Amino acid sequence: MKIAIISDTHDNLATLNKAIAWINRNDIQKIIHCGDIASFETLQELSGLYAGEIQLVFGNMDDDYSLSETLKSHPLANVIAHRKIGIINIDDRRIAFTHFPRLAEDLAKSEKYDIVFYGHTHKPWEEKSDGTWLVNSGNLAGQFYKPSFATYDTATDQLELKVLENL
Repeated sequence: MKIAIISDTHDNLATLNKAIAWINRNDIQKIIHCGDIASFETLQELSGLYAGEIQLVFGNMDDDYSLSETLKSHPLANVIAHRKIGIINIDDRRIAFTHFPRLAEDLAKSEKYDIVFYGHTHKPWEEKSDGTWLVNSGNLAGQFYKPSFATYDTATDQLELKVLENL
């Protein structure tokens, strides 16, 4: 299964729209959002643009916008929200995701997961140690670094960073 991993949207609808257009054209079957989407309106936009399943964890900015509380009272059919940590299994791959780097490091050190995704720093990063891949897909907001996201193919175990200006 092909998955897109996005993070730190921070209400930047222009970059979100560009990324989702590419995701829709490229048969991506699931999105993982590693937090800081920011507002409920941006989450509604994402949910409307992408018909597939969206797995979401909350970041520090989401708390500032009360996103988790709003989502409870206004659920979106294709959004599955977790608190700080999401855990899914796809094609025998154990995947964990969070917004926070320290939580991601702890998840990776537990050696329970094949891959752990996280956000917060806005900087694309990957490292593999003791059989666990630790990956930050960058940010869609374009803050500090160029807007980016990642794709992961569970069938081939292939990870790719996508920089929006190159799409």
